[in-house]
Amino acid sequence: MKGFIIKEFLHIFRDLRTMLILFGMPVVQVLLFGFAITNEINHASIAILDQAKDETSMKITDKILSSGYFDLNAVLTHPDQIEAAFGKGEIKEVIVFEPGFGRKLEKEGKANLQIITDASDPNTANLLFNYTAGIVRDYSREMMENKKPPMQISIESTMMYNPELKGVFMFVPGTITILLMLVSAMMTSISIAREKELGTMEVLLVSPLKPFQIIVGKVLPYILLSFTNAVVILVLAFTVFGMPINGSLILLLLQSILFIVMALSMGIFISTVSQTQQQAMLLSMFVLMLPTILLSGFIFPIENMPLPLQILSNIMPSKWFIIIVKSIMIKGLGIGYVWKETLILVGMTLFFVGLSVKKFNIRLG
Repeated sequence: MKGFIIKEFLHIFRDLRTMLILFGMPVVQVLLFGFAITNEINHASIAILDQAKDETSMKITDKILSSGYFDLNAVLTHPDQIEAAFGKGEIKEVIVFEPGFGRKLEKEGKANLQIITDASDPNTANLLFNYTAGIVRDYSREMMENKKPPMQISIESTMMYNPELKGVFMFVPGTITILLMLVSAMMTSISIAREKELGTMEVLLVSPLKPFQIIVGKVLPYILLSFTNAVVILVLAFTVFGMPINGSLILLLLQSILFIVMALSMGIFISTVSQTQQQAMLLSMFVLMLPTILLSGFIFPIENMPLPLQILSNIMPSKWFIIIVKSIMIKGLGIGYVWKETLILVGMTLFFVGLSVKKFNIRLG
């Protein structure tokens, strides 16, 4: 019995993949969950439209920016710039001071301040409004408590793209991303790993088929199945939950196909470094599923995370696809606003396809 137990330990320690899964996965999961799961606002990008440019509006602006919760991304000069600023996807909130803000506060005892938030993510929009309104109210209490008659800053909330703050606006893009990643990447990696496990992959590799033809033959059924899933999700979101498709449906479907192909290429690459179906499944869960949920901005805002995780999120394809889906479905934007994200997904697809083909060529050699 003693020798048998020692043999099992040695067998586990010799397998680097098993060791990585056994000890690496728990550590990474704890770090990811610990740092990524947070509802706090930290360095959110905002824009200021100060139509008053007086002492009071500047003091409130300084107080908001010095809180550490917000970073000034842009200074707007006209209300017509607000929608374009949100369309670029670089800001989450615009604070608007009405003309003559400080003068109205002094003479009339009341002035209006508008907080406009990007409500395509309703939870973040609520947090941003509450943080900003809280800072403004603190300023109002500190500076106006001794004034007679008392002065009041009236705060107006405007939720862009999702005025009713429906949660489905956040969950549908994330659900599409997760399901397409699950069906495309995980099922493809397991399918090819099964061929290797059963020994049939060796038959394919010595057949007249070229590596590129083998890859296309393996992934084409999953492209069709995943695309069908994407269409079904969109139909359900539109008919059952009232999710709008404000942009081009054709562009949205084309972007979905691009993401499916990219996910399939990742699944193929995972299968080339996996010897068994179990390894392929665990690697898919570890490399794809958890980062898709935690580091894509689906549930937890990326700007709230530590800088290393923000950098890591840039290599997550799901982050860029969620931006594309929200931009087209919710904001009604076209390719002119999502071309950068599209090129990133194209680059990732070519990268993983190239690695997979190279891996197959090495096995043929």
